Amino acid sequence: MLDATTQLIVDLFVLLAAAVLAGEISVHLGQAALVGQLIAGVVLGPTLLGPFFGLTGLTAALTAVQTLAVIFVLFLAGLEVVPTTIYRMEFGNLVLGIGAFAVPFTLGALLVGPVLGLGYPTNLYVALTLSITALPVMSIMLDELGLGRTRLGTWLLNAALVNELTAVSVFAVLLRLGTTPFANVTAVLTGVVSLALFIATMLTIHQGLNLLRSSRLWDRLAKGFAKTWRSKQGEFALLMVLVVGATLYSQFLGLTYVVGAFYAGLLVTRESAGKEAHRSISQIFGAMSWGFFIPLFFALIGVNMNLQQLATPTLVVSFAILLGFAAISKIGSGFSIATLFGWKRTDALTIGHLVNSRGAVELAMAVILLDAGLITIRIFTLVAAIGLVTTILAPIGATQAILRDPERRDALYRRVPSLRPGPGRRRYRSVDPEEALWGWSPGSILVEDTRASASGVPNPSAGSTPPPQPTPDPASGSAESAAPAGLPPLPRDRRKPRPGK
Repeated sequence: MLDATTQLIVDLFVLLAAAVLAGEISVHLGQAALVGQLIAGVVLGPTLLGPFFGLTGLTAALTAVQTLAVIFVLFLAGLEVVPTTIYRMEFGNLVLGIGAFAVPFTLGALLVGPVLGLGYPTNLYVALTLSITALPVMSIMLDELGLGRTRLGTWLLNAALVNELTAVSVFAVLLRLGTTPFANVTAVLTGVVSLALFIATMLTIHQGLNLLRSSRLWDRLAKGFAKTWRSKQGEFALLMVLVVGATLYSQFLGLTYVVGAFYAGLLVTRESAGKEAHRSISQIFGAMSWGFFIPLFFALIGVNMNLQQLATPTLVVSFAILLGFAAISKIGSGFSIATLFGWKRTDALTIGHLVNSRGAVELAMAVILLDAGLITIRIFTLVAAIGLVTTILAPIGATQAILRDPERRDALYRRVPSLRPGPGRRRYRSVDPEEALWGWSPGSILVEDTRASASGVPNPSAGSTPPPQPTPDPASGSAESAAPAGLPPLPRDRRKPRPGK
């Protein structure tokens, strides 16, 4: 019999090793690493090996580790939020981000209750977890499809950012309802005021840091800090104090610590911290998160799941209904809104499938609801299983939508040779600088309705309604201006040209 400390170390070792290995296998199979990490937790948990291995649930120590992992995961998601990008965002990004949340949430609130036999407000909690688009997972999928630096990719990332901001804010207010069977207007209003106060505080601190950064006082403070601070990685230590302080402040206001961890990322930007410090902080925090906390987080989610509880005809039918609803509502809303804003059918389908991806934020909220006793382990398992399946289906559906269009298919094969069928396929993406980026080929803008033929002559049969103007690149803070007149600016291309070019 192992003592508690040794048991914790053994559990962490087994979970982390299995999650890292399963995540790598998942990536090689063309899926996000979180898919393999979740499956590793399911295998080691009560669904399969738990009764024999001992992981039939989370101990108090593992629950504490999971809480810390949730903070890291949500702060990392918050780091993706660039306030200047929000200020400059296209109207279409706002509509897609809010619409891809509001449509599934509203319809889900009506459907979840009858399907699962849940009352108010539990039906709202479940509907909310099914309505979130995962920003980190979206970023990974776009990168794997070679779309990360294209206009379509930027459009999707900005929409996912709006989706997560909306979902986290609504979640904070809904938690005020608790298990109240009837509408508690006072609780909701208190939640709205608390959330507004918290966001106002974060934005005020953010603007204050920006002003301080642009003043001469900042240089004196930085030099004084460098001279007097002797501890290693002092900047990172102060960052962790900021994260924990923000989570504590959100708890003090009656909001969940999820809100504090997520919105704390707003304070750490290139403007407030400086480019060098921001890069250093991102590298250290990213290494800790992706190398330790994120694999553990998803593995622990899998351990919390017990798929055996869904092995009844009623729950299987309920799962199928909600899975279909979760997928169709997301794909349908994404496709419809993208079409409304001028994207051609192939691109709109790609957008619809990719907004169907779910991930860390959704599961983190499910963990909060489970720990608070607002949902049962059976509902938690159902929500996590739907998130797992839709995340697997998202890149598959997007790839199939692209492959139906010959022009898109050729661009995809050039960017991701491993997807090309037949002999001679390569695993890694080509780095040929002469290859056109998706949507930015010489002589034709693929993401527009004005498509070019092989000879470079525009296709007169194509539609004439252009999609919206490109959103500035969040990484650079501005869009390039080297595009020909009448065409969208080209994204920044950091690839080195061939010698002699």
